[in-house]
Amino acid sequence: MSPRLPAFHDKERPIRIATRANSQASGYDYGKEKGEVVLRHKEEAATCIKAKFLEDDKSLTVLTIQKFRPESNEPYGSGFSFVGEEIGRLIEFIDQIRSIDLGDGRPRRIPDAELRRLALSSSQARALLQGNQDLFAELVRSSVTSQDVVAVAYRRRQLDAFWKLLEDPSFFDAARKKHGKPEAVWQRFFEQNNWIFGYGLSLIYVTGLEDRKLEQVVSGFDVSGPGKRADALLKTRGALSSLCFAEIKPHETPLLGEKPYRSGCWSPSKELVGGISQVQGTVAEACQRIQSRLLPTDSKGSPTGEELFLFQPRSYLIVGSLNQFSGAGGVNAEKLRSFELLRRNTVNPEVVTFDELYERAKFIVEAGES
Repeated sequence: MSPRLPAFHDKERPIRIATRANSQASGYDYGKEKGEVVLRHKEEAATCIKAKFLEDDKSLTVLTIQKFRPESNEPYGSGFSFVGEEIGRLIEFIDQIRSIDLGDGRPRRIPDAELRRLALSSSQARALLQGNQDLFAELVRSSVTSQDVVAVAYRRRQLDAFWKLLEDPSFFDAARKKHGKPEAVWQRFFEQNNWIFGYGLSLIYVTGLEDRKLEQVVSGFDVSGPGKRADALLKTRGALSSLCFAEIKPHETPLLGEKPYRSGCWSPSKELVGGISQVQGTVAEACQRIQSRLLPTDSKGSPTGEELFLFQPRSYLIVGSLNQFSGAGGVNAEKLRSFELLRRNTVNPEVVTFDELYERAKFIVEAGES
């Protein structure tokens, strides 16, 4: 291996020259016999291969085959060099010869595209995998792009912020001072992290509308102008898309009243009942105004190409936390039963608490990291 040398075309990229000599001191050489070029064994016709390559990415620039005299290590005669892309074509040609299915004995012409599509037999594939398990494992790991890593890292940070907003009152108060009402804090957080809604609210994948914020006003045959405001206007993803509605109330919102309605029976809080009524009113007005189909337009009034349907749409109310039912002595089963019976018998909207939404977001992040 040569010492580090400056590249001819780029002094900032050093090159190396690697030389490998044939271990045999004799080889073959061309000669002429009765006017015909023949290949003859020759005692002093050893060969070497010399490769010039860039040090940083190991890309070959020149590959030379040269004869030399073993006793003096001096080259003689003419060598032959492959330069640039010729090297890759040489290697590809050798690999193609090794992998090609010869078929019958007839001559044939094989295009490069067909050679690149040559498939291994099942036994060859198994042998290749078994003999190179570490390599295949590394290839699978390296298929995770830097963009994937950045996305997972971002979601991990946002999950930490979600937890602090739920469990750290000083952190939430600082956010509330910055953004105003508690609802505004959560509205901003979910606008920046609508992936939480997309994977977490139901088994059907939902997203926001194209190039729009989650918060939208529902009116007429569009979602702009005066009308009912939805904290999150979503759409299902599939061959056809339908509208979904979500309303966001603060995580500190009480879910039940302060006193039991009867022994062992707790009534829902006025905030919870009001939130349910608000979602139902928004959905009812949307169905009346939009009717059965919505064709959204962009800011200039041009159709976006989306087609959204509105037949008994899904709706969600994000509110409160289940830790309201836990105390120093454990879980208040009567409160939990009263709340669960209420929401299980409320078809629309589906009531989801912030701690449940957090756990779903945590699952998304952990699945992405693994």
